[in-house]
Amino acid sequence: MAGTKHDGGAIELGVGRTALMVAAARAIETHRPDSLARDGFAEHFVRAARTCEDWPLRMEQVPDGDADPLWGRLGRYFGLRTRVLDDFVLRSARAGGRQVVLLGAGLDSRAFRLDWPSGCVLFEIDRGPVLEFKQDVLDKLGATTKTRRVPIAGDLRGDWTATLIAAGFDPAVPSVWLAEGLMLYLSSAAERGLIDTVDSLSAEGSSLAFEVKLGVERPEVRANAVYTSAKQRIGIDLLTLFDREPRPDSTRDLERKGWSTEVKTPFDFTRQFGRGPRPEPDDALASNRWVFASKPRP
Repeated sequence: MAGTKHDGGAIELGVGRTALMVAAARAIETHRPDSLARDGFAEHFVRAARTCEDWPLRMEQVPDGDADPLWGRLGRYFGLRTRVLDDFVLRSARAGGRQVVLLGAGLDSRAFRLDWPSGCVLFEIDRGPVLEFKQDVLDKLGATTKTRRVPIAGDLRGDWTATLIAAGFDPAVPSVWLAEGLMLYLSSAAERGLIDTVDSLSAEGSSLAFEVKLGVERPEVRANAVYTSAKQRIGIDLLTLFDREPRPDSTRDLERKGWSTEVKTPFDFTRQFGRGPRPEPDDALASNRWVFASKPRP
């Protein structure tokens, strides 16, 4: 890519900036010899953002390697999460969920890098400036999708049902929903509203994956180097961005609505793949949970 830089905007501020952090982590993961997930677009998103010029894109650019709390430990967490959710959406699509909805899509490039079954369509919902930034980078790369992709500018804290349906989504058809790194930043009311909307739009045979944090983290956990390094080195104060209200139990809410659920820790998948973050004292990742839900057919 020629290297046109972008100044400010939603992608380089607040929650938008976390999408760039994840993209940098995916770039590093892509170039590891033992990579769990490959995303050849990720580094181009980071390079296009003016305020990220000094961020590493390969592990050899991280002086402390995997011991680095930000690009080592947290970066490997994002790489593991990417692989697990890649597997989830592809498995669900191949099982019949040919409508895939990426909630808070950010700099997700799954429409361009995964091998989707024939007839699959991906709806990407996020704020307009984020989608515009992503599209500009992809256009400069001449990127082509591997399935039909429908970007939708919308605010997931409000009512986005009509917008999604107007874009071609059919509530009568089984769908696959993915909220990767989204719920952490929503208010409790917005999270409940999102779960209610997903349920109302999901035909039997649909599936959903999302990430949550359990409870309120102790002061010792809030002082973890994962949080302090993100704030000091790349200007992302995750603890401020995380909503501090008591969290709803969305897993239990889905079960009451008739969904079946499975809750996993990241460390479950570290053991499965033999790569990824492992528990540590006062762990910033210990309360993270990945929830996988399905709406059974009769």
